[in-house]
Amino acid sequence: MNLKNQLGHPDVVKALLAAIHSDGSGAVSFRDYMDICLYNEPHGYYRNENPKIGKQGDFYTSSSIGSVMGEMIAACICKELPADYSEHEAIHVVEWGGGAGRLALHLLDELKRTTPAVYERITYTIIESSAYHRDLQRAALQAHSSKLRFTDAAEWLGEEPQENVYVVANELLDAFPIHRIRCKDSAFQESYVSWHETEQVFQEIWRPLQSEHIVDYLTHIEVQWLDGQIGEINLAADRWIANMGQRMASGCCIVIDYGDLDTELYAAHRFQGSLMCYRQHQAHDNPWIHQGEQDMTAHVNFSACERAARKQGFAPVAIQTQREFLVEQGILQKLQDHFDPNPFSDVSKRNRAIRQLLLSDQMSELFKVLIAMKKR
Repeated sequence: MNLKNQLGHPDVVKALLAAIHSDGSGAVSFRDYMDICLYNEPHGYYRNENPKIGKQGDFYTSSSIGSVMGEMIAACICKELPADYSEHEAIHVVEWGGGAGRLALHLLDELKRTTPAVYERITYTIIESSAYHRDLQRAALQAHSSKLRFTDAAEWLGEEPQENVYVVANELLDAFPIHRIRCKDSAFQESYVSWHETEQVFQEIWRPLQSEHIVDYLTHIEVQWLDGQIGEINLAADRWIANMGQRMASGCCIVIDYGDLDTELYAAHRFQGSLMCYRQHQAHDNPWIHQGEQDMTAHVNFSACERAARKQGFAPVAIQTQREFLVEQGILQKLQDHFDPNPFSDVSKRNRAIRQLLLSDQMSELFKVLIAMKKR
């Protein structure tokens, strides 16, 4: 394979080279490499205006499969409202990384239809760092414009804690840049990225692990690492949950993502880790090509998320599969008996979407849902 001919967007490659050459060691951490590939302005993967989700994009999400996921999250929020909730109290729903706005649309449509009293009390805040996606969200949510608030992470996190805050993060944490580590000769190493001038390609080099934060993270993982085994460490996910805990006086944090407990993520059969890339609906494990033109992601460690949540005073904290979450919120009641032979009727498409969320491609088992409560 000629990697030189598969380099990504020229401006992203240029930014990577500038970072590498400005570092005295001639390399940047894999975490910084991934950050530039995904978030460099304006051509990083999550910053450019190319479609990401759906048939014309690179992957599908649960919110792109009908309207059911938004409806189930709406049901969860209503269920978790405090028993002494007053109809005059404000409810703050906060979605991080709302994509094209489909999840918000389905959630707000459902609340307006089924619980108008709750809908009336809601402010729906979308925290979105991409100007392109903010424009898509405004267009998709025109019917609910009076409920919307757009802001950035720094502004929202800088505000005083509030009661009745319901944070929704659907496939957010897997998009955070990760540290890539390897166990070698009974010691841990961290992945760095350098530039091979002769071959004109990016290459991975390994250096002794020095980060105290990663060392501390590893002390909580009770698995037997094999020599040469690779894994990913998502420190940003822990920080994000800690920030949610400090910003919420009461409410609920709903995190939906693909991942597992640490005993599974760092087990022997995951010898090469879980890092994957997605481009034009093709999955592969080569992050050294298509910089800025492919998604890069790793499984979320829900054990670490749970530890971070409990440390911030969330209780109870529950982790379940997406299937369990959907069934618990009443998805089976959404299935409709019908005798319409038309496979493209609204009822047929809806039933098909529900079955896809529950059954297809093991999505319902691979995806997990963390629900972390803060009682007042």
